[in-house]
Parts: sequence; structure tokens; C-alpha cells
Amino acid sequence: MKSKTFAAWLAFLGGPVGLHRFYLHGWRDWLGWLLPLPTLAGAYGVLRMWSLGQDDGLSWVLIPILGFTVAGCCLTAIVYGLKKPEEWNARFNPQAAPDAAAGRTNWATIWAVVLALMIGAIVLMASIAISFQGYFQNQVEEGRKISE
Repeated sequence: MKSKTFAAWLAFLGGPVGLHRFYLHGWRDWLGWLLPLPTLAGAYGVLRMWSLGQDDGLSWVLIPILGFTVAGCCLTAIVYGLKKPEEWNARFNPQAAPDAAAGRTNWATIWAVVLALMIGAIVLMASIAISFQGYFQNQVEEGRKISE
């Protein structure tokens, strides 16, 4: 039986490394194996920015990838947590009754959804801000080069 609450928490806390995908679809899930790639690329961007400073152009590209991956996993946690028990059990527990306990919503599910919404929104807004800041800084630099 695949628990909706556990899947929502896995998507929220371990989603960027694909834990929720492995829990729901097994170790052969290719999307679960692909999820760590943008996470590692974004983490590399953070390390580059820490070591090379804010003028590094590659880090401005890589850091939002991490943010969008985390925000997408938070969205997945929200979707899992808000699924109706009948829909959850039909998809992930087809052998169980439609109202089986694994698909029910409880307080732990609600907290996973609330925290995923809060953290996901913060990370998404920060990623968008970092993307725009990097883009506009690049445009200002190019404008200075043209005007000289």
C-alpha cells in the first residue's frame, strides 16, 4: 500500500533526488533517476557563486535550475496531498478499496501540503528574482560595452 501522506512528505523533503518517484514507481523509474541531475547542476551553481562571487555567469544560469526543481517537487507534494482518496487508491493502490486508509488525508498530509506551499512559493520567487537579476545585469553590462 502506497501512503499518500508518506509520498507527499517524500516529494517535499526528498523530491529533488527522486525519492517520491522511487517510492511510487520503483527503482526502474527513469524520471526518478533524472531528477538528481538538475539538483546537482544547481548545487554546483551555488558552489561556483560562493567561490567565484556574484559575477560568475554560469552560476546565474545554474542556480535557478535548482530552485525550479525544488519548486516543482513542492508542487508535486501539494498535488499528492490534495488528491482524493479514491483517485489516490485507484492510481497507486489498485488492489485496495477506494476508501482505503493509505489514500486518506490526515494532519500530517495537511502539514506537508502547507509547508510545501510555503517553501515552494519562496523558492520559486527567489529563483525568478535571481534569473531576472542575472539577465538584467548582463544587459546593463552589454549596454555599457556598446556605449563605450
